[in-house]
Amino acid sequence: MRRRRGAALEDAILQAAAEELVESGYAGLTMEAVARRAGTNKNAVYRRWPGKAALGIAAYRRLAVAATDVPDTGSLREDVLELLRRVNRQWSSPLGAVQRDLLAAAAADPDLLAAIQEASADAGSELWLGVLERAVTRGEAPASSMHPRVATTAVVLLRNEYVTRGARTAPDEVLVEIVDEIYLPLIRGRAGKG
Repeated sequence: MRRRRGAALEDAILQAAAEELVESGYAGLTMEAVARRAGTNKNAVYRRWPGKAALGIAAYRRLAVAATDVPDTGSLREDVLELLRRVNRQWSSPLGAVQRDLLAAAAADPDLLAAIQEASADAGSELWLGVLERAVTRGEAPASSMHPRVATTAVVLLRNEYVTRGARTAPDEVLVEIVDEIYLPLIRGRAGKG
C-alpha cells in the first residue's frame, strides 16, 4: 500500500471519521478507530485535529456538504421557504441524527461545544444574504435588511425547533409560519432603518 501524505491522507482520515460518526455516534468516535479505518496511525490524526471534538465537527462538515445552489424562484418568500425545506430535510435525515448526537454530547464536552459554536457562528449567512440581496434588487426587501443576523433569522428559528423543542422534523406549517409570521414581517419592518 502506497503511503499517503498531505491532502490524500487528510481526505482518508476525514472519510474514516465521517463513517465512524455515522456508525458509532459521537460517543463511540475515537481517534484510534478513525486511524485504524483510515489505515494510518493516531499521531497522523492528532497532527491534523487536536482532539475528538475538532475531528467530530470536521467529520460532520464532510457529511453535511450540501448543494450550494441558491433557489431563485423570483420571490423572497418562495426562496426562503425552499431553503428552509432543504435544511429541514437535511436535519430530518440520518445526518440530522448525527447532528443531534453532537449537540447532545456538547452538553458534557466543553471542547465540542466550543467547536460547534465556532463552526455554526454565521449560520450560513452568506447563502441567506445572497437570497436577500436578490430580493433587494427586485425591490422586495429594503437594503437595510442586508445584515447577517436578519438574513439568518429563519434558519435560526428552525434550528430552535430541533435544539430546544427536540423535534425530529418540523412540519411544513411551522416553516410557513416562520416565513410568514416572523421572517417577512422582520424584513419589511427594516424599511427606513439604516
